[in-house]
Amino acid sequence: MNRYKIIKKSKLKSLGKALRTKKKRIVFTNGTFDLLHLGHVTYLEKAKCYGDILIVGVNSDASVRSYKSPGRPLNPEKDRLDVLAALSCVDYVTLFSDPTPICLIQDLRPHVLVKGADWKKSQIAGAKEVESWRGQVKRIPLVKGHSTTQIIKKIKHLS
Repeated sequence: MNRYKIIKKSKLKSLGKALRTKKKRIVFTNGTFDLLHLGHVTYLEKAKCYGDILIVGVNSDASVRSYKSPGRPLNPEKDRLDVLAALSCVDYVTLFSDPTPICLIQDLRPHVLVKGADWKKSQIAGAKEVESWRGQVKRIPLVKGHSTTQIIKKIKHLS
């Protein structure tokens, strides 16, 4: 188990400083990552290509329920953190409960902020802040036909 990759959000600021001191290019993204599938893995691998260290913010269970539905997530936060930490392209994962990851982004100060291309740049939490310190905001195209919602619908249809 890669539990060392799971860090508390209170440690992000010092981690960011340490990585910048080592001249590492930090990439940050966030999401629910429930029922991990090919679309997620492809997205994370592409995100990692923008830097040296990929840090993933994961919405807490309570956070997911607030914006998805009372039945989500299907996998609890601890499992979602462990699964993401097992991926070779992910260097660190951290849990957050806020509506957006803006506090994580401000503490970490990544060089690159990544989201899916389904998000307009103006909708991406932290985009203005990252650009204010001369960082970049990248949008990655989604893999067609791969989404957790589609998987859930398919499972419901089969039962």
